[in-house]
Amino acid sequence: MTMIRLIFTVAVSVVFVIPSVVGAQDRDATSAWTPSRLADGQLDIQGMWNNTRAMFTPLELPEELSGQDLTIEELQVRARARGEGRITRSEWQGHENNQGGVGGYGLYWFDWYFDTPTDIGQPSIIVEPATGRIPERTADARESVAMNLAQLHDSYANMESGDRCISRGVLGMMMPTEYNNGTLILQPPGYVVIHSEMIHNVRIIPITDSPHVDDEIRQWEGDPRGHWDGNTLVIESTNFKAVQNMRGPTAGTRSRQSEAQRVVERLTVAGPKALHYTIRMDDPETYAVPWTAAFPYDRDDDYVQFEYACHEGNYSVPNALGGARLEERQAR
Repeated sequence: MTMIRLIFTVAVSVVFVIPSVVGAQDRDATSAWTPSRLADGQLDIQGMWNNTRAMFTPLELPEELSGQDLTIEELQVRARARGEGRITRSEWQGHENNQGGVGGYGLYWFDWYFDTPTDIGQPSIIVEPATGRIPERTADARESVAMNLAQLHDSYANMESGDRCISRGVLGMMMPTEYNNGTLILQPPGYVVIHSEMIHNVRIIPITDSPHVDDEIRQWEGDPRGHWDGNTLVIESTNFKAVQNMRGPTAGTRSRQSEAQRVVERLTVAGPKALHYTIRMDDPETYAVPWTAAFPYDRDDDYVQFEYACHEGNYSVPNALGGARLEERQAR
């Protein structure tokens, strides 16, 4: 085992005890604070939350760091440098835009332009496996993704789910990203409702031990069931729709999900204004082993969600398909 893998294994262990430590600190700071409960017995986690504090933390531990003898602190410095480099590149792209080039978004689109996030105490969002990277895909999944990319513009049905404004998957909705990081949680009796600003998705999660829906019923974000384990809301989702062109957890990545996928999320109350979120992705038909991501949510009562008007004015799909048809005609 390399030094970096050993260090990261320790970091993973630390990540999963952070909620209790943070919670203890918060309780001391708020005169023996204890979570309030709703009439149906649920802990009250209603309100607006965001995960912008994790925006500088990469999803995966960069490949170039593999095998290096680095401490957690050094890894965090590297991660922050990568984030600052991203800002520099965006600023240059903005300059190119002013000169009539293609470039990228203006900086005012990005949450970190207004509020520089801090370190979250881990070198990557992925905390399991110990490599800090998404596990290898199965041979069938690799073939499926490659085939989809090769035939990307043959049909709108081949384009990834995010481009078509359909879904980013459960993790994609919850992940910290460039913008739309607000998450509104509501709790009508017997339910938890999670409204993600990203791609305007609402998940209605029954708090029940009743079985999942019939196996024939398949959904983009699966069929969730929730229960409380102490201060932790556990959400187990099955009955996923098989999607060969699923958007990956971050921009520019592609994946797929199979009907065998099972997702377990945990939202732990870590203080009056803090939640700790983990998500375990288990899809044996797509990944060699399960993997887990983790990051914090902070209460932000001043945050206002914007409408994610994705389909309106979305010319990407018809333009991409039209360009492909033009290339085909020119090649004849």
